[in-house]
Amino acid sequence: MVKRLIQHGNSAALVIDKPIMEILNITDETVFELSTDGENLILSPQIEINQEIHIINSLERINRKHGTVLKKLG
Repeated sequence: MVKRLIQHGNSAALVIDKPIMEILNITDETVFELSTDGENLILSPQIEINQEIHIINSLERINRKHGTVLKKLG
């Protein structure tokens, strides 16, 4: 698929078609990491990292609230 950048104010934008967004399971709210290998632009959705952070935060809250009970059960 060949795409061209479009003018967006003083910047340029790349429009991602809805079917591609559905295949990648991304939305207009998805956060991306933008990188390059010197020749190519690499756009990576950060869905997994956000889920991992959410899980870690949940586990910390559970341990603060129920830590002593969990230690007794262990």
